[in-house]
Amino acid sequence: MTRALLGSDVADRINEAVPGAAIDSDQTDVWVRPESILDVATFLHGDGALDFSFLTSVTSIDYIEYFELVYRLLSMRNNHSVVMKSRCYGRDDLSVPSVTGVWQGADFQEREIWDLMGIRFDGHPNLKRILLWEGFPGHPLRKDYLGQEGEPQRPEGIDA
Repeated sequence: MTRALLGSDVADRINEAVPGAAIDSDQTDVWVRPESILDVATFLHGDGALDFSFLTSVTSIDYIEYFELVYRLLSMRNNHSVVMKSRCYGRDDLSVPSVTGVWQGADFQEREIWDLMGIRFDGHPNLKRILLWEGFPGHPLRKDYLGQEGEPQRPEGIDA
């Protein structure tokens, strides 16, 4: 069974390597500043004692006042895990650094978040829609998404 590292212990290690990046922690989670995500990811992956070589998942939650990004990380060598979180405030032009250069597995997950939630990942090598078609209006998993007059969204020329 994988053991979860204490968020406060990981936060302390992060702040030693990337001063001021970790802003809060609890039992298993550590919150980092959005602009520090890439620096923290690089540290967590490269530090031999932590060795978070595997990104299990990246997801986003719309809390209306802010969007939360959740990165679940695993060290298979050390058999431990941690959850890195970040909050992005506002509704327009949200962006955070991409972690695809650290964990290649973030590629499709970041594209999905961009497609459905509208959070841009700066530095992503191929940031485009992955589930919806190009030209789809908006990002449908946002709580403020209204669609077009309550009608399902379909590309032109497709009968369903």
